[in-house]
Amino acid sequence: MRSLGLWRWTRHWIAVVDGRSMEPALRAGDRLLIRRCTPAQVRRGAIVVAREPLPTLPVDRVIVKRVVAVPGDPVPRDRVPALRDVAGDVVPEGSLVVLGDNPAESRDSREFGYLDAGHLLGVAVRPMR
Repeated sequence: MRSLGLWRWTRHWIAVVDGRSMEPALRAGDRLLIRRCTPAQVRRGAIVVAREPLPTLPVDRVIVKRVVAVPGDPVPRDRVPALRDVAGDVVPEGSLVVLGDNPAESRDSREFGYLDAGHLLGVAVRPMR
């Protein structure tokens, strides 16, 4: 997913989906209106945009994923193999669990575990179709 930094001086900007990880909800080329937000404003089920958490990938890459657990939620060990052996029973403060809607095409918490909330760029408000 690449983003176009339009209206960067405000709370909103536009991102363009580049990939298949969120199909069928979002397809390559779809544009999203993104609202900057704090991690505390993110709700389960929201679609978020975040900086790529894996250091081996390009720094400027961003990802679009659906939030499946927020701080205080039970750790979804059954759905997220990377979290099977983590300590604690709830998602810790400062962390999110994110998954792509299309698991076969998605690099997400199943691979990198918790998404550090510091990587969060914003939450999708709506598609721009």
